[in-house]
Amino acid sequence: MVKALIFLLVLCFSASSIGQSGFYLQNNRKKDRIPFQLVNNLPIIEVEVNGTPLSFILDTGVKSTILFSLEDADSLQLMNTSPVKLQGLGSDGSIEALRSLNNSVKVGDAIDRNHSLYIIFDSALNFSPRMGIPIHGILGNEFFENFIVKMKYSSEVIVISDPDKRPLKSCRKCEEMPMNFERGKPYVSLQTVSENKREEVTLLIDSGSSDALWLFDENNYIHENPKNYFQDFLGLGLSGNINGKRAKIPELLVGEYKLTDVNTSFPEAAAVIKARYYEDRDGSLGGGFLKRFTVTFDYRNNKVRFKKNNKFNDPFHYNMSGLTLEHEGVELVKEERQATVNAYKTNQNKSLSWSRVAVTTEVNFSLVPKYVVVDVRKDSPAALVGLEKNDEVISINGIPCYQYKLFELINMFSNEEGKRITMEVKRNGRPMKVKFYLKAVF
Repeated sequence: MVKALIFLLVLCFSASSIGQSGFYLQNNRKKDRIPFQLVNNLPIIEVEVNGTPLSFILDTGVKSTILFSLEDADSLQLMNTSPVKLQGLGSDGSIEALRSLNNSVKVGDAIDRNHSLYIIFDSALNFSPRMGIPIHGILGNEFFENFIVKMKYSSEVIVISDPDKRPLKSCRKCEEMPMNFERGKPYVSLQTVSENKREEVTLLIDSGSSDALWLFDENNYIHENPKNYFQDFLGLGLSGNINGKRAKIPELLVGEYKLTDVNTSFPEAAAVIKARYYEDRDGSLGGGFLKRFTVTFDYRNNKVRFKKNNKFNDPFHYNMSGLTLEHEGVELVKEERQATVNAYKTNQNKSLSWSRVAVTTEVNFSLVPKYVVVDVRKDSPAALVGLEKNDEVISINGIPCYQYKLFELINMFSNEEGKRITMEVKRNGRPMKVKFYLKAVF
């Protein structure tokens, strides 16, 4: 399944006490368009920190900016650092970090010249292997506060505008809802429908989660006979792993919009207790939900708009292979390619005729990504054909695995039930081939 990369940052002081001036558009501009890459339902954008370009997750589920995986950013200079402790969901309590003040952070033409960062050095919080691309940090809600932010998931573009110069216009085909804020994070109220109950739930809007929906109360949704869930690793929080149950709920209502058979995760009790201690909510909305809309945030006026896009009616699927893959460094690959050279001769009448064909072999060596299996779901198609943790994936359906990006492989396992997967793997240096068919969990 697509892993939830969820950060729920709880700070023991308010951002206003730090004295940040906030983001603004340079050169008196009214708006800016910022491209992003959607990877595992997460928006990845380029952020310049003190002049160094880095890749960040744009995450409405976090208040502040967090840095990690800094081994790829040796040139980064950080200002005025001091130790702090951060608290988040997970099983391991708080973690140590550094707070850095007075940094310059630039996103497109938006800049904050007095920005605070939180630097985490725990190597366990390295999401690049699971994402397949370098991820250096998270840009939180401070980016949204001074702008109207329109996230166009279908075209992978963010449009930010100055609300004083370009106020939000009306939209007849949108569902507009009030947002409430707690600890700088946005919440919205939607309705869920179970087999026997409809209820209103307060949800954190969390663009930094790849899942569609998290709910903290499994009553009315989870049952044993017939069993309608499976146990799984749900994500990684600031304080460790989060485990729980995955299921589907019959309906999620967004005003007049109705989503059916929605993938829903129910985190374990320890994570729920911790979340509700800090925040009064019933769950969260993540990228699996948000990607079906153009989402417009107007923090100044406490509004959010949803306008469905061309992915709105796509069915919700869990990973139908049961495999979780990870990028594990690179390896040297030898590639041979035959090149054909045609030789011609000129006849007496000056016309060309074929003479011979020469075939040469070109040999190239290149460094390519290496993908390994880090988890196999019990009783899944992959498990039933004998795939195991630590198997190295060599090819899928005859195509070398390194020709794919990791998120493309993840999407392959989640989009087409019944699709045949032929996979070559290497186990303890010995190659083996398996074949299975993608099967929906429910």
